[in-house]
Amino acid sequence: MRTTLNIEDGLLLQAKSFAAREHTSLTRLIEEGLSLRLRAAQAAPALARAPQLPLYAGRGGLQPTIQDTLSQRALLDAADGTEPAR
Repeated sequence: MRTTLNIEDGLLLQAKSFAAREHTSLTRLIEEGLSLRLRAAQAAPALARAPQLPLYAGRGGLQPTIQDTLSQRALLDAADGTEPAR
């Protein structure tokens, strides 16, 4: 289909130069650009519908008996309900 576009002069010169370097036509370059933009617009709403993750708003935290919060052994012992290994 034929159509008329109003394109800023500098942009048109860049596009023509790019099309020549890529050995393609200006029409094909414009079609590719439109296609990319339309696909991105269709993909964006799908990302926007990502489910909201639940947030824990309760109180708590680590047990006061855990002295070394960087020790995996101390955390595992606390989870098991056993005394910390010495």
